[in-house]
Amino acid sequence: MTDLRGLSGYIFSFWKPIVFFLICCISAVSAFPQWKEENRPNHDNLPYYFGMSLSYNTSTLHPSKHPTFLQNDSVLAVEPGSSGGISLGLVGTLQLSPRFSLRANPQLIIGGAKYFTYSLKYPTRDESFIEKKTLPSTIVSFPFQVKFNSDRIGNFRTFMLAGVKYDMDLASNSQARNAEDLVKLSKSDFGIEAGIGFNFFFRFVTFSPEIKISNGLSNIHSRDANLKYSNVLDKLQSRMIVFSIILED
Repeated sequence: MTDLRGLSGYIFSFWKPIVFFLICCISAVSAFPQWKEENRPNHDNLPYYFGMSLSYNTSTLHPSKHPTFLQNDSVLAVEPGSSGGISLGLVGTLQLSPRFSLRANPQLIIGGAKYFTYSLKYPTRDESFIEKKTLPSTIVSFPFQVKFNSDRIGNFRTFMLAGVKYDMDLASNSQARNAEDLVKLSKSDFGIEAGIGFNFFFRFVTFSPEIKISNGLSNIHSRDANLKYSNVLDKLQSRMIVFSIILED
């Protein structure tokens, strides 16, 4: 039941960026001038171009309980939680063909702290029966993606993307000294991501809202059997959904 509640909470957290994405797309379509003339018709002939991205993300950690969890007489339940963060990045795109392109999007992700809610059986004097442990993060992310572009219809087209990413958490506490209330996370993470977006071609800039899902493949939990809040957990893998606005030349 605990895992189901955690999963439902994670799915529910998707609604924020999804709603933002839909509102942004509807607003852009409504406000987009229906020019007969195509803006920058030779844009796809450029070998490369650059831009910047502004993103909002909802992130959480997907936990796997340690085999000894049921033998634990202190922690009764653990539920993951999600929170929102923002990121600012640079975008570089290399055209391979009218359909395919390669894109790099290095970015700094601020906020988006993860947390776990613990139900305790025997809390200490300084604890309550429900304890929330927050894991702050400041991430430098290096995503590399392949984009598949649809046909351009006037000043509009859709695209899909898929790729890999490497994340480095500048707020990692994996080297911290032992403390009873710590859940240690490693500094590095590797993952895959996929998404969909739209290009709106204006006279001097391309406006592109997109949404993507990112799943970490690495176990970023530095488990310590001596720490009460850490030893009940086995693997921790990152999960993130990202809504981005990209402006390119």
